[in-house]
Amino acid sequence: MSERIQILHVVTRLDMGGSAQNTLITALNHDPLLFDVCLIKGSTRESAMTTEEKRLLHDQLNAAAKKGITIIDLPPLVRRISLWNDLKAFLQIWSLIRRLKPHIVHTHTSKAGVIGRMAAWVSRVPIVIHTPHGHVFYGHFCSSLSRLFLALERLFARISHHLIALTPAEGKDYLTLNVSKPDSISVIHSGVDLSRFQKAKKQRSRKRKDLGIQPDSLVVGFVGWLLPIKGVRFLVEAMAGVVQQHPKSLLLLVGKGEKEKELRKQAENLGLTDNIHFLGWCQDVEEIMTGFDLFVLPSLNEGMGRVLVEAMALGLPIVASSVGGIPDLVKNEQNGLLVPPADAAALARAISDLLEDKGKRKRMGEAGKRMCRAYSAEAMMAQINDLYRSLLEVHSRPSSC
Repeated sequence: MSERIQILHVVTRLDMGGSAQNTLITALNHDPLLFDVCLIKGSTRESAMTTEEKRLLHDQLNAAAKKGITIIDLPPLVRRISLWNDLKAFLQIWSLIRRLKPHIVHTHTSKAGVIGRMAAWVSRVPIVIHTPHGHVFYGHFCSSLSRLFLALERLFARISHHLIALTPAEGKDYLTLNVSKPDSISVIHSGVDLSRFQKAKKQRSRKRKDLGIQPDSLVVGFVGWLLPIKGVRFLVEAMAGVVQQHPKSLLLLVGKGEKEKELRKQAENLGLTDNIHFLGWCQDVEEIMTGFDLFVLPSLNEGMGRVLVEAMALGLPIVASSVGGIPDLVKNEQNGLLVPPADAAALARAISDLLEDKGKRKRMGEAGKRMCRAYSAEAMMAQINDLYRSLLEVHSRPSSC
């Protein structure tokens, strides 16, 4: 019998997104002397990854395999609702649980949380943990679907031993909406490899030159999915006012998504083609971010926003929407400015305010560098491992592993 505790992580798509990367970091950094780790991942077809993204993910999975982590592909585990695929995914996870006999099943994101927790409950897994990875009850879906997800989360919380929220605001959602009880939820921030971004700071001059940015240009940056929930159209609209006051200002959009074509057309209609650059997905995102003078996240809803921690690690002041878990990371007038969501005029005023005051940008950037230490990958893993150990003290170990 193995002396190590068997952990089974379950996630739908594993790509370069925040929830997927958080799941991968978690699986990679468990104490190998205590835990034997298996990661079940669903299809990545829905992610429409570039060749470079696929190569990077392949390297990450190889690194995980070398650390002794078992990776299991489960093509039927898709993000969209698909009754036939969902049934097949449930049966396959149930079969794997019966074979592997994990003591802990830890599910990630809503879809994997429903199917994975159901399979774990049917199999009577001793400990079931779920991380939603965001505020899933508003902003993402229509009202009827949002009500459905709330009902499902209330139901499946009853067969979960513990929930992990990424921010206090997310945890509060689960309490006020009667999804969880206080003793069944913990707040553990999504961990970021801070060293990767702190090392990149030396690349600023070179990277700006590579990107064709003039020395006197002021660069506003965004990194993320070009999706409706990210509110990028309000940022593009805001840049019309910003450019009027700062003609040499630029907006760099790093990321991809279904709204890219529409956003390019919006920039063209506003006469901002020369001031807004679409860079797509970039592997060297940390180096590109060193070329920013400030970072903007105009989301309409946001679970936590790992990219905010990355911006803080680079010493960037932040302008962001006051929604979801963002106010837990961005403290107004300390490391950034908070504005109402979907308010282009407020975004323009906040961005212009920071572009006009270099001293303020520097003070906020320094504050962010101090604050980001609480969001390191090491801090996250220490809390997760402590949670696992505390639950193991309450629940008996498996008879076999």
